[in-house]
Amino acid sequence: MANIIEKQRFDAERALYHLQDAQVVDCDFAGPADGESVLKECRHIEVRGCRFSLRYPLWHAEHFTLRGSTMDAATRAPIWYAKDGLMEDTQVDGIKCLRECDGITLRRCALHSPEFGWKCRGVTMEDCAAESEYFLFESSNVQIDRLRMQGKYSFQYMQNVQIRRSTLDTKDAFWHSRNVTVEDSVVKGEYLGWYSEGLTLVRCHIIGTQPLCYCRGLRLIDCTMEGTDLSFEYSEVDADIKGEILSVKNPKSGRIVADKIGEVIWEDSILDSTCDVRERG
Repeated sequence: MANIIEKQRFDAERALYHLQDAQVVDCDFAGPADGESVLKECRHIEVRGCRFSLRYPLWHAEHFTLRGSTMDAATRAPIWYAKDGLMEDTQVDGIKCLRECDGITLRRCALHSPEFGWKCRGVTMEDCAAESEYFLFESSNVQIDRLRMQGKYSFQYMQNVQIRRSTLDTKDAFWHSRNVTVEDSVVKGEYLGWYSEGLTLVRCHIIGTQPLCYCRGLRLIDCTMEGTDLSFEYSEVDADIKGEILSVKNPKSGRIVADKIGEVIWEDSILDSTCDVRERG
């Protein structure tokens, strides 16, 4: 990359449109012209130590790296329709970052971005922190390791997801998801995993009311549960729980085994249940 753009300020519309084979270093994207799409349709670029405060800067970007940079709250929808990107050590405060993207990797990023990551494919996240609503909605083929997540309505309608060593504090997570595996993580929130298919939780600590209802193909392996009342209603479940489940209500089928079950509720069910619910003997 012989072309180096360094220590400059850009605020015009499409200021660096279709930039190719270049490094953009220590630049500011802000100013009175308030131009959009400053790096739209860029190819094979490295952006390092830059500060963004304009809308839609990296739409349709391909083969890009974004390192040590910031995107403030004025940087709305910063990365859409992008392919083959790497984001490292970057802070994002703009709403709707990542949409309809393919093959994006994030490492050590701090994300405060409502509606982050919608309808993306092939996202990898490592050692990131996120605060978001509807996080990764309808995304697929996602790998996550060491995520610290806070928000609402996360991981909904997702497919083919693996999450490891993470802390997820988010209500209504994994609704309508398919083929999701969560390992060695803390999952806290209300109404976890409703309507999911093929959700597997391995060595997880699950916290919150009314989890895991209306599930199909649900598996819990060596998990612990805290404050989990009215669990598993109408679910097809295979669960082996260490410690106590506060209460279980009308599970549809399968088996639920725990060291202690505070209450098993069989009432007002609209389905016949064949589920084996018992304390470990």
